[in-house]
Amino acid sequence: MMRRAAVIGLGHQALEDHLPGLLASGRAELVAVCDSDPDTLRQRQDVLQVPGFVRVGELLDVVAPDFVVVAVPHHAGREVVQACATRGVHVLKEKPFATSVPEAQDLAEICRSGQIELMVTLQRRFNPIYSSVAGLLDQIGTPFLIDGRYTFHTDDPGSGWRGDIRQAGGGCIIDMGYHLIDLLLWYFGLPSRVIAQFSTTAVPGGGYDAEDTAVIQLGYDTDLYGSVLLSRWVAPKTERLHVVGTRGSVLLTKGRVQRLDLGGAVVEELTRPHAPASASAAQIDYFCRVLDGERPNTSGPDQHLAHAAFIASCYRSKEAGLYVDPKEML
Repeated sequence: MMRRAAVIGLGHQALEDHLPGLLASGRAELVAVCDSDPDTLRQRQDVLQVPGFVRVGELLDVVAPDFVVVAVPHHAGREVVQACATRGVHVLKEKPFATSVPEAQDLAEICRSGQIELMVTLQRRFNPIYSSVAGLLDQIGTPFLIDGRYTFHTDDPGSGWRGDIRQAGGGCIIDMGYHLIDLLLWYFGLPSRVIAQFSTTAVPGGGYDAEDTAVIQLGYDTDLYGSVLLSRWVAPKTERLHVVGTRGSVLLTKGRVQRLDLGGAVVEELTRPHAPASASAAQIDYFCRVLDGERPNTSGPDQHLAHAAFIASCYRSKEAGLYVDPKEML
């Protein structure tokens, strides 16, 4: 049975990932779209040839989809999820899950009360390159050092609502950094200590208060420690996670993972250069299987309370100038 899906929010993420993923899905079909900007809505409707709505409630009442893909600005997410839960409509939500720990806890209760499934979109989890990392980590002895980096350059890192901490909940940590944070939690779990330093000064007088660049230091009770650099100002565009162990290391970059020996020589390598489009479709198909009771929801509200705690500990540590245990944020 094909699941009937709608997309709410027709910005960059929907155009690049979610709409192509739906059109390529073998288990879901696009039946409607929604955007608060009438001009944007008309442009997309002309291409997609499906009903369009400017109000979320009207779409849900008229179309009654099985699930919606929510790709709205961070501050608008809770209201949309609430509207869906009230009507029993399941949600595939663009990251982040929430803008704070209290909001994350509130959203988890909303989903439970409405008896809906909510899954956060994290395409890397549906890319074999990333899912193979755990097996490679088992082959490098005892991991003790993490070096992460996710950076790119944009001329205006505070553009639009993303530069306003009240709307976005934060800057590069909660937004683009969510992907790298998810990898850390996926592979290693919540650290026991986090401290972050970050700035809003890449563009002097830029008029934004959400961080453009951040360095996060973290440690685990197992003596694993490391740092992560996040930036929407630092060139070149880089996505990497290097984990060093007592018998070698694992180097993960976009589309490639390598296991290296102690001298840095490549022992084995996996590449998948065309994964993004298929990963989006795979994520949607997986969510449909969750709704059909065939798969567990591994990226639901309960799992993402940890993400909210990690992110909150970064901001708390900056204020306090001290390490913070993310578990205490819960």
